[in-house]
Amino acid sequence: MLIEFEVGNFLSFRDPVRFSMLAANPIKEHLKENTFEVGRYRLLKSAVIYGANASGKSNLLEAMAFMRWFVMNSSKAMQVDEDIQVTPFKLDVATENGPSHFEICFLQNDQRYRYGFEADRKAVRKEWLFRTEKLKEASLFLREDDGIEVSDDFSEGNGLESKTRDNALFLSVVAQFNGEIAGTILKWFQGFRGLYGLRDQHYERFTTQMLQDEAMRPLLVEFIRRADVGIEDLLVSEAPDDEAMKGGVEDLQRKATKSKRYKITTVHQKFKNGLKEGFTNLDFTTEESEGTKKFFRIAGPLLDCLMNGYVVGIDELDAKLHPLLTKAAVRLFNSTDSNQKNAQLIFTTHDTNLLHFGHLRRDQIWFTEKTQQAATDLYSLAEIKLPEGGKVRNDAALEKNYIQGRYGAIPFLGDLGALLKEAGDGSSRQTERSK
Repeated sequence: MLIEFEVGNFLSFRDPVRFSMLAANPIKEHLKENTFEVGRYRLLKSAVIYGANASGKSNLLEAMAFMRWFVMNSSKAMQVDEDIQVTPFKLDVATENGPSHFEICFLQNDQRYRYGFEADRKAVRKEWLFRTEKLKEASLFLREDDGIEVSDDFSEGNGLESKTRDNALFLSVVAQFNGEIAGTILKWFQGFRGLYGLRDQHYERFTTQMLQDEAMRPLLVEFIRRADVGIEDLLVSEAPDDEAMKGGVEDLQRKATKSKRYKITTVHQKFKNGLKEGFTNLDFTTEESEGTKKFFRIAGPLLDCLMNGYVVGIDELDAKLHPLLTKAAVRLFNSTDSNQKNAQLIFTTHDTNLLHFGHLRRDQIWFTEKTQQAATDLYSLAEIKLPEGGKVRNDAALEKNYIQGRYGAIPFLGDLGALLKEAGDGSSRQTERSK
């Protein structure tokens, strides 16, 4: 379970910002549905991030995705002289050549870990791992430049200091050598998933494979049926070679590697004179709407996260989806029935309906906003202090107040109508001069 994540000097984040899934103590609404307890921690099941375009909300998920990738791959997928793919904040001379900072706190097997590192393009400059036992945090290892100090409680790392390249994480190296604690941490990162709402076609294969699993098929079909997109059933068959050839470069690559391509058929109710009369089949690719296709494609990964208690971050969850479908996806996580493993959802959106109808707590609502120095600031609704004093009340008109700019994180638009009028007047004057 995710507790907190911190990032600094990466993409649009100049100064470190901290994102938290800890439930705020004073907030009592939706306590049973939207939060859960693990030991002494009460955590949130979901969190939403709002902000203007280019404010940095997607960059928060990008930072999480990079940290996951680097932890999972730095020791085995990178070459000795390969650059680390970090991008520092480039709009400040004080940070453009400095290291990027990442830190995450999470629970695994009822243990709290705090792990982080700082890295620039050439090397990991710092790295640390702490574990909390009986309320006291103890260091497992500390790394700074060329030196790595390993504690007695992390003896699995002894002797591996010299085997750790400058551009690789010590944690990843220890896990590669079957270190028990390091392996446990990498297992947590494996369950830290990232989805992109505007690239939903990438998840079609995963959901199709789930549809072919006899144990998972009934659950997936019922999930799609309850979304009220008109689909009664889903069928999967191997696509003929001539049809596979029409699928473009991706399908040609599959054919070259002898990877099968499958055709999805959706089953819909058929009617005659207003009465039900059998069923008819539609081609998923050519006859279903983009919204229906997206919901099917992300259904598999969402169910996988719910069934395994994973953490999932989704950028642009609402893209192509009706607001009620977006709400339904969020409610899957904010539920004691469908989310029995305490999976956690973090997502970005522009769908303000969720502020009114989403049954969200104030500590589940986050905002990104650009500062005067063009850096991203991150804050939650629970942290906001209003101009008249005090915090945002639980009965506030959240959607209305956000649109009116009371919480910040909205675009400041000039008078576009006046701009067009000026352009039109200028065009008219130019025409007059040319006569």
